[in-house]
Amino acid sequence: MSSETARHYRAIWISDVHLGTKGCQAEMLLDFLRRNDCETLYLVGDIVDGWRLKRTWYWPQAHNDVVQKILRKARKGTDIIYIPGNHDEGFRQFLGHEFGRIRIVDDHEHVTADGRKFLVIHGDQFDIVCNYAPWLALLGDYAYRSAMWINTRFNNVRRATGHGYWSLSAFLKHKVKNAVEFIGRYEKALSDEARRRGCDGVICGHIHHAEMRDMDGVMYINDGDWVESCTALVEHPDGRLEILRWAEMNSKVIAIAKAA
Repeated sequence: MSSETARHYRAIWISDVHLGTKGCQAEMLLDFLRRNDCETLYLVGDIVDGWRLKRTWYWPQAHNDVVQKILRKARKGTDIIYIPGNHDEGFRQFLGHEFGRIRIVDDHEHVTADGRKFLVIHGDQFDIVCNYAPWLALLGDYAYRSAMWINTRFNNVRRATGHGYWSLSAFLKHKVKNAVEFIGRYEKALSDEARRRGCDGVICGHIHHAEMRDMDGVMYINDGDWVESCTALVEHPDGRLEILRWAEMNSKVIAIAKAA
């Protein structure tokens, strides 16, 4: 699909891309960026994984292509708002600055076409592990990377046998009781903060779990990630919000093409 026929949205939110890691699904994100356009693109943190790059440099051409595609969108008129996360926290030293059409902010309030106000924030500020036990966060990062190593090889086998992408690591994470409890606490903390600020909802990332649901009158939305689930949040011209699960959508397209 060419850029001339790309689907156009009022806004798109992506987060947790983790460029600089082997788990990053850069090719799939690049396909998404080519097929979808918007007036405003929100980069909701952990776009580049500074933690990993400090230890080992890994930057294949596909990762560079993603950056170039985002910069090209900015040059063509897309407003881009970059909200750094904990893995790309180095960009927080540039809060309040604008480079071209890319603004770097700590958080942002987005008003939809139908008048709803959403707090947009990465979310690591509400993760007790990141804030009070950073050593544990680093240990968790190591365990997570190990799971992603297994996930990559698992999906290599799936592709070889003609199956689409499926996140083994996401499946395992959401089956573990402690992980489920952590997600619940995280969702409540973000929803409470949105309510405190007088917003109708919150849009965040950080925990790699795409979700959209009402939390006692406040809409909690997580746009997911581009490591496990390959998801993005989009706003339609009328203000309707939708989570696009790109890996699943691509798998369906491939299945239809094979059946034709």
